[in-house]
Amino acid sequence: MTDFVQYEQDAGVATLTLNDPERRNALSNQAQWDAVVAACERVQRDPSVRCVILTGSGSAFCAGGNVKDMKQKSGIAAGSPYSIREGYRTGIQRIPLALYHLDVPTIAAVNGPAIGAGCDLTCMCDIRIASDRAKFAESFVKLGIIPGDGGAWLLPRVVGMSKAAELTFTGDVIGAAEALACGLVSKVVAPEQLMDEARALAARIASNPGPALRMAKKLLREGQHTRIESLLELSAALQALAHHTPEHGQALDAFLASMKR
Repeated sequence: MTDFVQYEQDAGVATLTLNDPERRNALSNQAQWDAVVAACERVQRDPSVRCVILTGSGSAFCAGGNVKDMKQKSGIAAGSPYSIREGYRTGIQRIPLALYHLDVPTIAAVNGPAIGAGCDLTCMCDIRIASDRAKFAESFVKLGIIPGDGGAWLLPRVVGMSKAAELTFTGDVIGAAEALACGLVSKVVAPEQLMDEARALAARIASNPGPALRMAKKLLREGQHTRIESLLELSAALQALAHHTPEHGQALDAFLASMKR
């Protein structure tokens, strides 16, 4: 894994920090895309992780792609149309598959601008909280391109189709207050409070039994695209597993003990 993603763990909370502040944490090359995927794979392999925080170093969360590469037809924009398509499929498109499908809950702590692919990166997380200095833009159309990293699938699921269409078709930049109003984020705090707020939320999540968290997230994901009958069948199967986890017994003991106080 490159230094582009700093990986830290405190108890059950893993914090992933995009670490290229000079380039505003832009997702520019294969090594960076691989680093994000590798961090996600590390989380998946570690049952001790119960929640993930994703944030950026410096003044930006993630500035999206490299516009200079697009102009020079290099990097992600290099080669024939076929080569570009394959580059997306084997490159940046691996990130939404890895991050969105993490078994554990994820929080985007948006410390600054989240533009283009950076905006979509926040939507790959389950929960988004923002500094009041954060800005968001689904800005691809401004450059004459489209969301190549899954934004057209992700954004409507977060803010609804009408607002997603507005943001996608205009490329407008919105501030933290508008992001809160449209449901893109669930909380806005002062910059100096952002990571404390994210860690406190992650700690409340991570205090719950790991297997139940993972299965609850699975149900939320499946519920976005399946019939109620299918979801009920999956819920019954996962609930049967949950009833036989050691963590369920421990949680029951703790709950009953608290009732006696």
